[in-house]
Amino acid sequence: MFNILVVYYSKGEYPLRKTIKDHLYCFQRYSEYRCIYLNLAVRGIPTYLKNLKFDLVIFHTIFLATRWHRPEFHRLLRKASPLKDIDAIKIALPQDEFLNTDLLGDFINEFQMNYVFSVAPESEWEKIYPTVDRKRVRFVNVLTGYLDEYTLNKISRMAATIKERPIDIGYRAWRGAAWLGRHGILKAEIADLFQERTADSGLVVDVSTRAEDTFLGDSWYDFLLRCKYMIGVEGGASLLDWDGTIRQKTDAFVKAYPDASFTEIEANCFPNLDGSLELFAISPRHLEACATRTCQVLVEGAYNGILVSGQHYIPLKRDFSNFEQVLDLIKRDSVREEITERAYRVVVESERCTYRSFVDLVFRQVFAAAKPQSVREELVERLFFVWLRAADRLS
Repeated sequence: MFNILVVYYSKGEYPLRKTIKDHLYCFQRYSEYRCIYLNLAVRGIPTYLKNLKFDLVIFHTIFLATRWHRPEFHRLLRKASPLKDIDAIKIALPQDEFLNTDLLGDFINEFQMNYVFSVAPESEWEKIYPTVDRKRVRFVNVLTGYLDEYTLNKISRMAATIKERPIDIGYRAWRGAAWLGRHGILKAEIADLFQERTADSGLVVDVSTRAEDTFLGDSWYDFLLRCKYMIGVEGGASLLDWDGTIRQKTDAFVKAYPDASFTEIEANCFPNLDGSLELFAISPRHLEACATRTCQVLVEGAYNGILVSGQHYIPLKRDFSNFEQVLDLIKRDSVREEITERAYRVVVESERCTYRSFVDLVFRQVFAAAKPQSVREELVERLFFVWLRAADRLS
């Protein structure tokens, strides 16, 4: 029996958003190992933790996301410093690897990570982690999120009650900040494009980037199930902000000149730097659209090699030059069913994009040649683990 410690940071949000909760607790849900969770936002490291033997320590995404606020991340690392001495395999699960990546590199080196499960493509690792010895630290590519089996069952139940898809084209997204680069603002550009150029099309279009139109929880799946087509783009950024200075400069410039165009922002805040990074990835929303059999119209991209242009989605060129052809396909509605069925098979039926497959990937990597340290089943040790689990629920 392997003992696993999952370290995270969650303050002020209850309950956790389902996407975060599924990612956080997938190790407990889909493994046979003993998983203990430690929320450093509301408690310190228990002194008795050093008396327990752990085989693996996981520094979760929402622990590493604290680096969005640099001073808070430094405080968190000081608080977590006793974990450096734990004799166990250590892994990091970073996301948003386009921002404050100097802190990520420092953390990986200081806390002596053995593995980094990165959502960035392998081609970008050298740019993002120049200070990390990748001969010592093993990098593995993973998705930003996966499908939970509970979610798939829920979607199936909901689909059985929804017989019609009255919305032709749907979309929800936030307006990406300019410091994400031109790729980041594609989410808003594609929304504006469809809103403007479908006005007289006769199609029912429900597209919005307004925060007040956001769908939460089951209402998002309901929306997907009522849409024939969903537009979208890969997640990520085309600009590497090594230490957060680009973000600071951009925010200050936009505050002073709120009507500035992206070209003006780029010229004043990060000239000739956009395109220096190609951190593009498939997102859970793309997977959920496949699960609901909603046909996707996506800006052409790699989509982690999972979704293939023309087979699993209708491709829209990055310059939108084939927009009229795409709109004609939507109006004729002749390829939707075959595309959605192929996408459903490759994403859902294959089970390659589930949290169970993610957990299996992680444990196959880190435990390939490992033997459990914790072979004892003493009553005191069991009581410690029971208490730690109860303390996490309370936190």
